[in-house]
Amino acid sequence: MSNIAISIQDKNGKLLATDNGNYRVNLVYTAKYKKGDTITLTAKPGSFLVIQLDDVLEPSFVYMKGANYTMTIPFGEARLAYNPKTFSGDVHLLKARLAEQCEIESRKNLAFNSHDTTSAKDVCFPHVFANNETVGMSVFAARNAIDGNTENRSHCNWPYESWDINSDPNAELTLEFGRAVKMDKLVLIPRADFPHDNYWQQVAVTFIAPDGTEQSRTLNMEKSYSPQEWNFATAPKTITALKLGKIKNDKRESSKISALTQIEVWGTEAE
Repeated sequence: MSNIAISIQDKNGKLLATDNGNYRVNLVYTAKYKKGDTITLTAKPGSFLVIQLDDVLEPSFVYMKGANYTMTIPFGEARLAYNPKTFSGDVHLLKARLAEQCEIESRKNLAFNSHDTTSAKDVCFPHVFANNETVGMSVFAARNAIDGNTENRSHCNWPYESWDINSDPNAELTLEFGRAVKMDKLVLIPRADFPHDNYWQQVAVTFIAPDGTEQSRTLNMEKSYSPQEWNFATAPKTITALKLGKIKNDKRESSKISALTQIEVWGTEAE
């Protein structure tokens, strides 16, 4: 059995293209995608991969906890959160390879995954989800907070996609890694479309350890376009997930709208 495979299927499950390999797969598909088409990435559970399932998406370092991750090609409203060139045209190059040991061991942004979707749950990590996303629109979905795009000076369609909390003080975002990682820095990049936006004056971050125990810390934030950082280098935290919640906007601001453009979690594998 090959270590990696990529396949494309239509809405009826008909196989349109496939390729596999022990270390690396390059699949060229020469047709326009149609609504309902899917891409399935197959790898041995426990594998670390570097994937780029469209040549416009940034390559992502991912951990495969499950064997098969299926991504539905976005159309219509679902496409507005992506660069318009993504999944377009009639020639597509899809790539996946096993990560090198030095890539696995290196310090990196462990939260970044430009390929995350709701179907990644329990299979492909990092994965993020939320209990509230403004009016269910893709441009305000949780996945936008880990797609690597840090542009935060407006809102709505790419390149201004974000996680919008729908003015809900009980909104929560959960970021899962699928395995234990050692975190030494947290970075939050707020959406800063002022005066349309308010800002997070305060947010609680909950660190979830491998044994399920939780530790929370309240973070104070500023009204700023700039990334805001918290350093844990002197006492790195070993976690499998973290959660953002108990969000408080600044009550002095007229707007009740606030959002997160990006979350970064810097660190290494726990083992």
